[in-house]
Amino acid sequence: MRRRTPPPPAPLPQRYGVDPVRVRLPAGGEWATVGEHLVARLSGAGPGVIEAMFAAGRIVGADGRAVPADAPYRPGMFVWFHRELPAEVPVPFPLPVVYRDEHIVVADKPHFLATTPRGSHVTQTALARLRHDLGIPTLSAAHRLDRLTAGLVLFTVRPEERGAYQTLFSERRVAKEYEAVAPYDAALALPRTVRSRILKERGVQAAREIEGEPNAETRVELAERRGALGRYRLLPRTGQTHQLRVHLNALGVPILGDPLYPRVLPPVPAGDFRRPLQLLARRLEFTDPVTDAEHAFTSGRALVAWSSYPGWAAD
Repeated sequence: MRRRTPPPPAPLPQRYGVDPVRVRLPAGGEWATVGEHLVARLSGAGPGVIEAMFAAGRIVGADGRAVPADAPYRPGMFVWFHRELPAEVPVPFPLPVVYRDEHIVVADKPHFLATTPRGSHVTQTALARLRHDLGIPTLSAAHRLDRLTAGLVLFTVRPEERGAYQTLFSERRVAKEYEAVAPYDAALALPRTVRSRILKERGVQAAREIEGEPNAETRVELAERRGALGRYRLLPRTGQTHQLRVHLNALGVPILGDPLYPRVLPPVPAGDFRRPLQLLARRLEFTDPVTDAEHAFTSGRALVAWSSYPGWAAD
């Protein structure tokens, strides 16, 4: 099988820790110019936007020079540009680095900060902030946490090593421990291992459990009780989307502050950072696939509903 030629390096630097957009002109089609193709392909940008970018010289080729809108269409040609970044409310919480060496960075992500750029969250993401703050443009995420979940995230420094670290997660060679605050139920027998099949459909906010072979497994333990609340230790063996949230909800003890389980709530206004989801990625342990070092990292964060429930619940 013929191997595809890798694209040339980006001629534009990152902006606010965000890579430029790369577009490869496809084979076929009836476009006479690069401009005709991009206007048709990127129609969602709005009327006149792509034309204005060409006029301003913001669309460049592999040599870094501006590509004119009337440049002849050439299949396989690459062009780059920076998209207009959405207006984002800054997430006003620190993003401490727990560990850093020449191969990896481990950060302690706050609630409300997405791990990687997606949708309306671009610069206000852990990846973009760390690239900018640490001056490591090659930084990539080896895995992801939900935007609403706080705790430890592993990033890789060298692109050629990212696959090795991602394989740790796909092959379940990372020991992960989470902590959650949820209602206490005296009738709930713990510890127990929950196994189910979870389906997350594209375009649907909440995942759901369905019949079939289990694809999600979580060990659930009660670490401590305080009145009507419990602090739970969660040990996931798999990593399905929203797995811990779905499993605790299925047990009848949904995590405090969860806007999706047991029911989908209306979105909160941008900048409303009250009542964060009480879920924390507490520990990561693994053998480094590059250096063979034994790593064990612990989050320094605390779940506020446990340390001060009145403060968390207050309006």
